[in-house]
Amino acid sequence: MSLRGKYALITGSSRGIGRAIALKLAECGAKIGVHYYKNIDAANDTLAKVRERRSDGFIVQADVNRTDDIRGMMDHVKSEFGKLDIFVSNARPEIPEFYKPPMEIRVEQWQQAINSQATAFLLGAQLAAPLMGRGGRIIAITHSPGARSGSWQPWVGMGSAKAAMESLVRYFAVALARRGITVNSLSPGVIFGAANLVDGGVLVGLPPEVQQAIKSWHEIGWCPSRRTGTPQDVANATMLICMEESSWMTGQIFYVDGGASIMDTVFPLEIQGAA
Repeated sequence: MSLRGKYALITGSSRGIGRAIALKLAECGAKIGVHYYKNIDAANDTLAKVRERRSDGFIVQADVNRTDDIRGMMDHVKSEFGKLDIFVSNARPEIPEFYKPPMEIRVEQWQQAINSQATAFLLGAQLAAPLMGRGGRIIAITHSPGARSGSWQPWVGMGSAKAAMESLVRYFAVALARRGITVNSLSPGVIFGAANLVDGGVLVGLPPEVQQAIKSWHEIGWCPSRRTGTPQDVANATMLICMEESSWMTGQIFYVDGGASIMDTVFPLEIQGAA
């Protein structure tokens, strides 16, 4: 499967899920815009790995909470590539910047979540679309369970932001369909990489005992695949959406979670026959 001749921008691609997506698309031949916020060394390392895969690209710094930075990032893309075929909105703040329950979250933390997800996707899609021709792909990395439930209390800011992002995906899918541009979202399950911040997802910011409890919960059967996911799992799904053969799929949420989202939380695993 080839993306040769395509140009991609992935926000938050200096590490974690974003890095895995960048490298997977590079393997398929796409040129990559590597976005980072603070860690230029990690961004340069991603770009070096892109080049190891016989592709190329550039790095670009931006704070996706700032609209001027997003505009500057897209101007940089236009200057470097002249066009854009794939835009993946993936960047997010660190857990301490938004992780508070509804009665405790400060307005500033709320705004960090909303601006980094919904607002950044809104403006990113508005600016990416004019750079795209038919076959363009706009993809939001979301987390649907947190957007539709209320039980994970400290996730209220991010869950609300992801819900807004998923709604925007549907609106943009309709707005851009006649131009042959698809707009979809990927909803990863629990993603852990290696034991460091470069390879893992957002949950590596949680205490080790919490991470282990989450892994054990999945392994006993609450995830039918009996494991947590990896950034590579999400990257593989992203690649499939980017292929020409996916042009009839738009406005959708694709779950990449080993089946966790189809489990019934009302009945114990023994009753469900999944233990």
